[in-house]
Amino acid sequence: MNKIYPSAAAALDGIVRDGQLLAVGGFGLCGIPEALIDALKDSGKRDLTVISNNAGVDGFGLGKLLLTRQIKKMISSYVGENKEFERQYLAGELQLEFTPQGTLAEKLRAGGAGIPAFFTRTGVGTLVAEGKEIREFDGHPYVMERSLVPDVSLGKAWKADKSGNLIFRRTARNFNPAVIMAGKISVVEVEEIVETGSIDPDSVHLPGIYVHRLVLNANPEKRIEKRTTKENPTGA
Repeated sequence: MNKIYPSAAAALDGIVRDGQLLAVGGFGLCGIPEALIDALKDSGKRDLTVISNNAGVDGFGLGKLLLTRQIKKMISSYVGENKEFERQYLAGELQLEFTPQGTLAEKLRAGGAGIPAFFTRTGVGTLVAEGKEIREFDGHPYVMERSLVPDVSLGKAWKADKSGNLIFRRTARNFNPAVIMAGKISVVEVEEIVETGSIDPDSVHLPGIYVHRLVLNANPEKRIEKRTTKENPTGA
C-alpha cells in the first residue's frame, strides 16, 4: 500500500468534508503541519470542529482558517496569542470547548487506544465538570471525560519511512503522537522520507499502523511565535 502522496492537497483529497471533526498536532507553532493546514484552507471546507492545543497565531497555522471562517468550533486548552480567535469568540462567532491541557492529551490518547471514556480529578468543582458524570473513588470525586476520535487527524513528524513509521524531533513531538493515533484517518507531514527498513526499530516513536497518508514538506517555515533577544553585555 502506497502511503506517499505528491502534495498536501492530494493527501487531503477525498477525505476532508464540511462539518468534520479534525485534530491538528502542534504546540503553539512548534510541530504544526504547516503544509497540511494550508491545503485544508485551500480546500474551502467549512463548519469544521478542530481539536488542537491552541489555534496558532494571527495569520499563521490554524489562525489562517480562523481568518477564512472555516472553523466553527475549537476544542482547545490555550487560546492566547491570537486576536482574531479572541474577537470571534467574544462576538459569539466561534464556539469554544475549553479543556485542561492534560485532559485534552488524555482524551486523544484514550481515543487512539480505543478507550471511550475515563475519570479524572482535573476540573471537579469547576465549569469543566458541568453536565458531566461525577463518581467517587477512594473518597475523592472524579469527573468522567469522553475520549476524542476525530474523523481526520493532521500531524507532523521529522522523518518517516515509506511504511509510515515515524520519528519526531525534540519538542516538536508534543501533541502529535496522540493526535495521529486518535484519527480515523491520519495524514502526516514529514521533512524526510526514507526506505522501509532503514530506520532502526528501536528508534521508531510511532509505528506506521497509525499513519494512513504521508506527504513530504522538506523545508517548512517553522515560524517562532515570539523571538526574545538581548544584547550581549560583552559586546562580542
